[in-house]
Amino acid sequence: MAAGEGGVVGAGQYEEPSGEVLGRAAEAFGLLAAPARLHIVWLLAHGERDVSALAEQVGGALPAVSQHLSKLKLAGLVRSRREGRRQVYYVGDPGVVAVVRLMIGQLAEQEQEQEQGPEYRHGSRQVYERGAGPVRRLRGTGA
Repeated sequence: MAAGEGGVVGAGQYEEPSGEVLGRAAEAFGLLAAPARLHIVWLLAHGERDVSALAEQVGGALPAVSQHLSKLKLAGLVRSRREGRRQVYYVGDPGVVAVVRLMIGQLAEQEQEQEQGPEYRHGSRQVYERGAGPVRRLRGTGA
């Protein structure tokens, strides 16, 4: 398998991920496959929150959100610390947040393009870089 065929490319070299790395990635993606957990990670990417605030924003029952947080915490995607009587949750893995922001930003951009039609794609959202054609910036990713 060549690097362009799905391998991991780093600094011009090809390294195939170990089975352990692939397994951990699959577990993380599996956890993020639930819309409520994905929403929780998205919210925490924008600031720390306690379980009550998360339950209110996610629209879920407190025990259900607490259970989601426990799973995310066990996987290392979310961490917590005690502030007085409340537990405050925050992002445990900034790399995962980058993936979540990229995916959600890309899908939100596609949704907006579909709603606004083809003229949106050729309007002010195009950015030209030196020596390249138009490049779309991904909303909410800083990219």
